[in-house]
Amino acid sequence: MRGGQSLAEELESCLAEWSHRTGIAVETWALPAADVPSRVRGGVMTALRETLSNVERHSRAKTVSIAVTVGGQGLRMTVSDDGIGFLEPGQGSGIARMRAAFAEAGGTLSVNSVLGQGTTVTGVVPRQR
Repeated sequence: MRGGQSLAEELESCLAEWSHRTGIAVETWALPAADVPSRVRGGVMTALRETLSNVERHSRAKTVSIAVTVGGQGLRMTVSDDGIGFLEPGQGSGIARMRAAFAEAGGTLSVNSVLGQGTTVTGVVPRQR
């Protein structure tokens, strides 16, 4: 835990601050009941902040939906927006930073977008055996 906060609490405060600052609504579908190792937590928070930054700068979204779950298979983060989407991801550093953050945590991250319909970022960190 960072500063006494669980991952769920850290996510909630990050999302609330971002939504308040940007005026973009956040729908929280799920937050983790269990905490995770610090390297996984760091990867999730880094990727989430970068995702939200991209939404704010590029998507023209009105709503962002997020689900972060921790279960027997590991951790899964899904962030979707209702923005303008794009045909091909740019070669900017944002997506590379998000992928690197999940890779450092032992996971993978994918970005799927449909022009005119929004973007979904999904990150998965398998449970360490």
